[in-house]
Amino acid sequence: MASAGTNRDAETPISAELLEWADLIVVMERTHRNKIQKRFRRALNGKRIICLDIPDEYEFMDPHLVRLLENRMAHHLPA
Repeated sequence: MASAGTNRDAETPISAELLEWADLIVVMERTHRNKIQKRFRRALNGKRIICLDIPDEYEFMDPHLVRLLENRMAHHLPA
């Protein structure tokens, strides 16, 4: 598992290499999905992007965010 940001000034900015490596791409907001699709169309190579529809307004490791992520990701990961 790896994490990256869609902004160029993110601690770990998303890259074509990360997208090519990924089996599954998950974003919190539709704007994140749109940025990735526009900037990295070739690197996606038909890969699916799952949007969790969670506003990107939480602090790192906010307990409410963690619960939201766990609940929404449960539908996309094997049991």
